[in-house]
Amino acid sequence: MPSVNPTDDAPCAARRWDGRHGASTLPARLPMTYVLPLRWHNDTGLAELTGYLRWLAGRVDVLVVDGSAPDLFARHAQAWRGLVRHLPPDRTDRGLNGKVIGVCTGVRAAEHEHVVIADDDVRYDDAGLTAVHRLLGRADLVRPQNYFDPLPWHAWWDTGRTLLNRALGADYPGTLAVRRSTFLAMGEYDPDVLFENLELIRTIRAHDGTEAAPAWLYVRRLPPDATHFRGQRVRQAYDDLAQPARLVTALAVLPALAAAVAARRPALLLGAAAGTVALAELGRRRAGGTRVFPPATALAAPVWLLERGVCGWLAVAQRFLFGGVRYGETRIRRAAHPTHTLQRRPRPH
Repeated sequence: MPSVNPTDDAPCAARRWDGRHGASTLPARLPMTYVLPLRWHNDTGLAELTGYLRWLAGRVDVLVVDGSAPDLFARHAQAWRGLVRHLPPDRTDRGLNGKVIGVCTGVRAAEHEHVVIADDDVRYDDAGLTAVHRLLGRADLVRPQNYFDPLPWHAWWDTGRTLLNRALGADYPGTLAVRRSTFLAMGEYDPDVLFENLELIRTIRAHDGTEAAPAWLYVRRLPPDATHFRGQRVRQAYDDLAQPARLVTALAVLPALAAAVAARRPALLLGAAAGTVALAELGRRRAGGTRVFPPATALAAPVWLLERGVCGWLAVAQRFLFGGVRYGETRIRRAAHPTHTLQRRPRPH
């Protein structure tokens, strides 16, 4: 598919929002809408998120599509009154993935052509917003690179996945940016898939859209708590059902491990682990990644790969035994559609 090479816009440093920026340092406001799809079950992080939204609202238009329960929605409306546009998901939309419905509601309601879509744990800075805005001037979709900060043990663990993705291509972040006209022209995207970011990327590709995936565009992400992290393991492995090569690799891990143990060849295991660390280190060093990925994160790659080898089998079992993976109060069968399937769909008029 068409792509762009955005290296000339690379920022010289990865700056972050930390709540200390005041109005005296406020940059020029960008003609861009920031869409935050939200569905909370408690308000533990409300004060921190409100601080970020207050900072963000001075830079871009902010639109929060809030699918939280009525009592939480009312509390959010009070906290964010006069700060952001706050609205519920469109009730006429139907689909299993509530985030997709929230995104579609937000993009339709956006007043600017350039739209950032971000999860509630994503934290942009001025450099990141400006770079995304510039890249959307020549690409239909921008795919930044997330990194965790702070870095508790489970965020270190998951960073192994990030580094391997960077070494082999591009990572799947918790934020994307799109041109609103392209998004609407392609008829939005399917709300009945699990891996919604991949579905959006593939839908734009299927409609001949251009994509920028700058490895240098680092956007901070807050780590989940350890309980939430553990609950996501099989669900994230289920995403590989939409990526056959990754799925086959994951399913091969345990048989290869068992064969090496049965053959009493520990050198094979050590060599495989060392090779995985070396590959992750390539990803860490790519495009100045050493600024945001500490050296020890490359050591997490074999640990994460072993976990994916176990969870890959569990994901396949859920697909065949239960018809899909648990997502909230329902089950979703399909991870994402292949690009060629999306290309054959009738285009909206």
